[in-house]
Amino acid sequence: MIWNFTKMHGAGNDFVVLDGVRAAIEMTPERARAIAHRHFGIGCDQILLVDTPSHPEADFRYRIFNADGSEVEHCGNGARCFVKFVHEQKLSARNPLRAEIATGLITLEAKQNGEVEVEMGQTRFDPEALPFDPDGLETRSLNNDTLYGLPIGEQTVWLSLVAISNPHAVQVVDDVDHAPVATIGPAIESHPRFARRVNAGFMQIIDRHTIHLRVYERGAGETLACGTGACAAVAAGIRRGLLDSPVRVRTHGGWLSIAWDGKALRMTGPAVTVFSGSIDIDKLLASIPT
Repeated sequence: MIWNFTKMHGAGNDFVVLDGVRAAIEMTPERARAIAHRHFGIGCDQILLVDTPSHPEADFRYRIFNADGSEVEHCGNGARCFVKFVHEQKLSARNPLRAEIATGLITLEAKQNGEVEVEMGQTRFDPEALPFDPDGLETRSLNNDTLYGLPIGEQTVWLSLVAISNPHAVQVVDDVDHAPVATIGPAIESHPRFARRVNAGFMQIIDRHTIHLRVYERGAGETLACGTGACAAVAAGIRRGLLDSPVRVRTHGGWLSIAWDGKALRMTGPAVTVFSGSIDIDKLLASIPT
């Protein structure tokens, strides 16, 4: 079975994008893992599947699969690539677009400078939204935010909880380039208090309108950028009283711009097409070592 694909990235967060509108694409965890494999497959952080919507107000539906095969609710960098893909593939000329994701509808608009702005949807801060079990944990109030002290080994990590469809746990660090992302990140991501795992964000405050950020993502590990992670970090920083909107976010893959007025949260950033090709998904699956 031959599938056509497009390789894309948003600030280095890379995707394999598939057109499920014009061809039947049945994605499985095994197929997602094979496509995402960086040695035996195409290689990517996530797979995006563009499909016909079920919601009457949506132009398209898109689904996101992590490199480990798990399906997730949202992807900010992927959302921008989705818009560029739909326009380049001439699936639609509409701008803005309305997209159906697992948790509702989002609005996306291609800008004349080549960047894409995404209205990110509902933002919540209650533990139940992630979901997260806070029972018995120490908490601290900081301005409008509540920090939860999560024991990791012999230390306590103080986290802001943010749900932007995806669950995020954000901590502030002094130097993000030397933060223990590779060790503390997976410990937070898979902590049993997070029922569906979590994206672990490490934020360094540069000034009231600038942060540096690294994110250890569910099912993908550390990526060069995380769109929903950038939004979560900015929202947490504003609630803590450390930031003012708008905020520029430096990731290892580039810069994102986040604006939040306490209600509507908007992200703007690049979306780049790298190359297109085709792959025999059955042969690919057969070639992956077990």
